[in-house]
Amino acid sequence: MNKKITNKEPRVAVTGESGMKKTANYLGLKRNIVLMLGLTVLMYTGEKLWERFIPKYLDGLGASIIIIGAFGFLQNFLGAVWALPGGYIADHLGNRKAFLVFSIMAIFGYVIAIVFDSWIAVFIGMLFFFGWSNVALPGSMSLITKTLGKGKTVMGISMHSLIRRVPMALGPIIGGYLIVTYGLLTGIKIAFGISIALSLVGMIFINKLTTDSKEEKPEKIHPLELWRTFDKKLKNLLVSDILVRFCEQIPYVFVVIWCLNVVKISASEFGYLTAIEMITSALIFIPVATYSDRLEKKPFVVITFIFFTIFPFMLYFSNTFWLLAIAFFIRGLKEFGEPTRKALILELSRKGLEARSFGMYYFIRDGTVAFAGFLGGVLWKVSPELNLFLATGFGILGTLYFAFFGRGTDSNSEVVKY
Repeated sequence: MNKKITNKEPRVAVTGESGMKKTANYLGLKRNIVLMLGLTVLMYTGEKLWERFIPKYLDGLGASIIIIGAFGFLQNFLGAVWALPGGYIADHLGNRKAFLVFSIMAIFGYVIAIVFDSWIAVFIGMLFFFGWSNVALPGSMSLITKTLGKGKTVMGISMHSLIRRVPMALGPIIGGYLIVTYGLLTGIKIAFGISIALSLVGMIFINKLTTDSKEEKPEKIHPLELWRTFDKKLKNLLVSDILVRFCEQIPYVFVVIWCLNVVKISASEFGYLTAIEMITSALIFIPVATYSDRLEKKPFVVITFIFFTIFPFMLYFSNTFWLLAIAFFIRGLKEFGEPTRKALILELSRKGLEARSFGMYYFIRDGTVAFAGFLGGVLWKVSPELNLFLATGFGILGTLYFAFFGRGTDSNSEVVKY
């Protein structure tokens, strides 16, 4: 009897170990992916402490509505400007060195914003600290593709998107607490200081990334030649994405002003609304990724575009905290097919050019959508209602364009078994 018990015990341990490995494989959690996700949590937590409150911070520094609208323009413009060189830097320096350069830039920008009490200093600092999330994205996506392969791309991107939702949910709550406790201006500066500390810790994760020095030298290609590698499927996705992003960005920087100034909720309550949005997003990523890696990707993207379109329309009718909670729940659902869309960009890109193609895509998209910030400021000055309804119109147009002209990729012929 003792002998039988002894024989059974090792099997339990082996089964448990196998179960953990299967779960890790299912979620795409290889070593470099885990380190990259840890770095992402640190850097995004630093960003989300203050990012949603910057329009109100600019207002507190004496910036006009047009200047606040210009912030929306600059935010998107920087996404465009940094995305393309971010892709080239990631392909040429490797992910490890690229992430290190991006983190040092972010710290420099935070220092500028802390030292000087001016909305101009915030704009100058943004040139550097808004660079991290934008410039690091192409490198993160290419790292996922290289590490996991096509059959697990959506799952890897979903894990990246999911892990980003943790700081996106907690950051505004902590930021709102800092503002309520220390006041708007001091609270935001404390948040900038915390961001610097998190960036320094993030460098430890960067140092542990596997070096990419053994990889083949990347193909040299001029940006114009890179654009010519885009096929019709990718270009149609880009057009529809631009229209839908106009829907998102026209009211984007004014959402916090609508909530705090029009509906008159507190900064802490706005933090809770953001948490509702991020938790909603987090809950749908893994289930969607399970099927998206195997099925035609177009329907997932169409559904995502529909939720983008509904939010500004719903926001107009939200005059209480609980109605706003419903609107932000819908806003969270817009992430339904976002990892699928990113995976589609990578799959439609030429092999070996994934990071640069991803950067080129975002360079064109965000460079165009940057003007939505200015347009949003002009529209908001005329009427908040006009801002929200015109944004909805752009969303309808973009959704219909992709529904009629958009294409996905064929479902994977090899079924991935877990």
